[in-house]
Amino acid sequence: MGAMSRRGASGAFSPMAMIVIVLVGVVSFAGLGVLSAYAPELKKGDDGGAHALSRSSVGYAATVRLLQASGRGALVGRGPLPASAEDGLLVLTPALGAGAVNLDDFDHPGPRLIVLPKWATMPDPNRKGWALATRIVNDKASLAVLPADLRKGLTLRAPPPEVGPLRLYRPNGQLFGLQPSVRAPRSLEGKGWTPVLKDQDGRMVLAMHTESQTYVLAEPDLLNTTALKTLEGARTAVALLDLIHAEDTPMVFDATLHGFARARSLLRLLLEPPLVGATLVLVALAVLAGLQAGVRFGPALKPRRAVALGKLALADNTAGLIRLAGREARMTPLYAQLIRTSAARAIGAPRGMDDPALDAFLDRVSVTVGASSTFTALAERARAATASDMMQVARDLHLWKQELIRGRQ
Repeated sequence: MGAMSRRGASGAFSPMAMIVIVLVGVVSFAGLGVLSAYAPELKKGDDGGAHALSRSSVGYAATVRLLQASGRGALVGRGPLPASAEDGLLVLTPALGAGAVNLDDFDHPGPRLIVLPKWATMPDPNRKGWALATRIVNDKASLAVLPADLRKGLTLRAPPPEVGPLRLYRPNGQLFGLQPSVRAPRSLEGKGWTPVLKDQDGRMVLAMHTESQTYVLAEPDLLNTTALKTLEGARTAVALLDLIHAEDTPMVFDATLHGFARARSLLRLLLEPPLVGATLVLVALAVLAGLQAGVRFGPALKPRRAVALGKLALADNTAGLIRLAGREARMTPLYAQLIRTSAARAIGAPRGMDDPALDAFLDRVSVTVGASSTFTALAERARAATASDMMQVARDLHLWKQELIRGRQ
């Protein structure tokens, strides 16, 4: 039983198993980081709301696709607008109950169209992306999405919820278009507004603020998916947008008011040009560092004692203390004296000689045996030695001693 448990433990913690676990963890963590950076991009937004990503009856995704299919260059805005869309039409579809739109948040010098909300909806529990219309909201709730300066003096006419055709006319009375089936069509009244399109009763359906390039559409069922269920309604929706936007410029349907803004982050910046190259280099360096740490070059080093034993350890510690004190150069003349005494004893030099006499004797012996140098010359080099050449002087002194010993044998 004990042998089986030991075999199981060694298999569970084998090098290959640990490498696989580490690789899976690294890949999972990297994937989580990438998904976190692009989480807003991955949100489809098909939640049944009244915005440009929704395909429900109150959404505008179908209108965007219709405009794109007809070559008008419509796009969904989820961040800063591109330079090509500065003069184009910006369509804002604020959510009900989200408060007034702050137009200063949109750096857009071109025309802007605000579509007032009309329906209070809830997601369809049986069909994903669909919406169930619970009621028609009152005029105060619809106008609450407008900025205070635009909302002042403006009223919204909300007739009884009857279904019927809605005919649109230009200010001169010319027929503009037809929406065959609209429930409780809404219209605007107020001073400071210029009518762009009127209904059959002469009330404003699409109006422009005289002091700005801001348009307000009272009836959202002229642009959303409900408006496109008939061919005549689709033609009227496209013609309505063409009426107020400049040619050769894209229409931008904003989705940031509904929480689908493309947020900027440092992680996303590292995963996109021009910094993605540096990120790949860092990843490669991390992989190489991991390989170097995981693959052993040569045998494993055995642990050493904190305080080593033996003559070698004593010599190393002494040398370390001398080096720490900065006295290496002073050791060379002392080493020369040590070599002189050792060489004189080895060749049997006469005792009782003083230092000058002994130096002269060793020089004569050096010449006799044919040594490469004399002791006097080596001693002078030792006294002038620096930290960089002291090892060479020590080698020459040792070689000189060996030459004297071999020559006297």
